[in-house]
Amino acid sequence: MGSFAGTGPETTIEYYRRLIAVYRARSPEGRAPSLVINSIDSKKLVDLVTANELTQMADYLAAEVERLARAGAGLALIAANTPHLVFDAVQSCSPIPMLSIVTATCEAAATAGLRRLALFGTRFTMQAAFFPEIFKSRQIAIVVPNEVEQAYIHEKYMSELFAGIILPETRERLLEIVQAMKEREGVDGLILGGTELSLILREPTAAGLPVLDTTQIHVEAAAAWLLQD
Repeated sequence: MGSFAGTGPETTIEYYRRLIAVYRARSPEGRAPSLVINSIDSKKLVDLVTANELTQMADYLAAEVERLARAGAGLALIAANTPHLVFDAVQSCSPIPMLSIVTATCEAAATAGLRRLALFGTRFTMQAAFFPEIFKSRQIAIVVPNEVEQAYIHEKYMSELFAGIILPETRERLLEIVQAMKEREGVDGLILGGTELSLILREPTAAGLPVLDTTQIHVEAAAAWLLQD
């Protein structure tokens, strides 16, 4: 039995839709999985990470995972990238298995033979170490946008994407940043390190580079886990 907690309603809906589709496609009977959805208080989470209250953030998420377990879930997903700042702490006290979006994405990158990846996300994600640390174990470098580009991505993420607002001019600017990083940094792929980014960058490539959609990768890994029995 799978479960997930979305930090924004748009992403929660997208996770649900994609997980149902992937699971049905892979299930011999074409059935849907049994799911428990815990849509958590996104404002509280944003406030905690903005204040760098990571211990409180971990405690909050651990309590929410406990609620999922009490509801009968056998697997927990944190359906967002930024909360993976405290994934290890939450996982260490979780009563049920947890599936990391970062580890799943790292495995997908290694399988694809990618070695130098641009990372888009909130500034919390772009400036944190949890992506570089995990990817380093597979000899894959993580490259983040420059300060001006980071500020733009973060502002658009929080003011538009988090609210489900998709604007063509924002999409074009994001693609321009990918192109600039391709020329400047020699990146060979792009990680959508924020699940809302998959709502605006839906193509499999950006500026001619392969896109690693963490939402889709996480969903496919979860479906595989649920179907392993």
